[in-house]
Amino acid sequence: MNNNLISESFNDGLLRFLDQSPTPFHTVVTATRILIENGFVPLNEADEWQLSKPGKYYVTRNDSSLIAFTLGTDDVVTDGFKMVGAHTDSPCLKVKPKPEIAAKDYFQLGVEVYGGALLNPWFDRDLSLAGRVSYKTTENKLESTLIDFNKPIAVIPNLAIHLDREANENRTVDKQKELPPILLCGDNSDEIDFHDILIETLRSQNNDIFIDQILDYELFFYDTQAASLLGVRQDFIASARLDNLLSCYTGLMAILESGVKSNCLLVCNDHEEVGSASTTGAQGPFLRSVLERITASQESLTRCMHHSVMISADNAHGIHPNYMDKHDGNHGPILNKGPVIKINANQRYATNSETSGMFRLICQQVRVPVQSFVVRSDMACGSTIGPITASELGVKTVDVGVPTFAMHSIRELAGSEDAFSLYRALSYYYSTY
Repeated sequence: MNNNLISESFNDGLLRFLDQSPTPFHTVVTATRILIENGFVPLNEADEWQLSKPGKYYVTRNDSSLIAFTLGTDDVVTDGFKMVGAHTDSPCLKVKPKPEIAAKDYFQLGVEVYGGALLNPWFDRDLSLAGRVSYKTTENKLESTLIDFNKPIAVIPNLAIHLDREANENRTVDKQKELPPILLCGDNSDEIDFHDILIETLRSQNNDIFIDQILDYELFFYDTQAASLLGVRQDFIASARLDNLLSCYTGLMAILESGVKSNCLLVCNDHEEVGSASTTGAQGPFLRSVLERITASQESLTRCMHHSVMISADNAHGIHPNYMDKHDGNHGPILNKGPVIKINANQRYATNSETSGMFRLICQQVRVPVQSFVVRSDMACGSTIGPITASELGVKTVDVGVPTFAMHSIRELAGSEDAFSLYRALSYYYSTY
């Protein structure tokens, strides 16, 4: 087996997945297409489920969250599930309900900041727009569809240094005033209706769509620069949404390799970047609802969770060579040195010694290096879906992730070896551990 060739093929697939998934809605479409191609059967939450063993299934909620699972020969109550969790959303700029701004013959859209975005890198980027649109049909019915302009349509130009001499010393961003992207230039910009632009774009992309009126939308700007390998030796992956589509993809590829020998589950929740409190977030009922339907009773679910483990996969902060003082000296993960176990004394991560030991043993078995991350004691620590899922279900959990730079930027950076290393560990966990 040539791991270098396999790693290259894996990364090619990861790059395609990133480019095809500009929003959580598109991520779920991309993932479900892959699942169907590999024999997974779709389930509808509104239907009565008839599950058979062995079997491979998936279910979505709100078009933005996904659960895929396999039922093997093991009993779900006495053997539990091997679970992996990730999230589909990333920090970005979201279009407001009444977004039209006309100023000096320029047409702009007002935006909200979704999640904890690093804002300065959004300036001077070629931006496009994608998401979900709800509309009234010509037959007076409510329908929804996805939209992706799929080309550069907007930009947020920086102010020239000549007009802001302090920009390099003290640069802050006014979220209300400075972030509206520019889409058009010309006379009558104050007469443009954004809904008309959406209708025209949807009709050009789908001749079978019959729109009478746009009712609402969830639309997000994104960077059109494609995901790519980077560096003299191609040591890095550069892309938008590495946090956390990289984990979604590694979990997806791993569960495809698991077969149907064991009970395995992948959950990709929406809304992690804004707190997870939603119908589709980790603090919502989606995962519990699916598990209850599989196990058939509360007692069976409790017993199942006692025998289950969750690996919460979300990116970790790699130690930046220009900012080494931002890390604890003994816990600065390095890119391309393997996945990271994330630990926090105050349970911002759900890792404990047993689950950490389990993941270390898995990495040893597949000869993948593993690292540890603990935030500096004088700095605040972020969190993941790990503690939320652990507290909602009572399941043993370990928080892991691939080290990255520029987390929450419009373009993030990861090591080109690390995603494949995480995939190898998750594949072993699903199929062998």
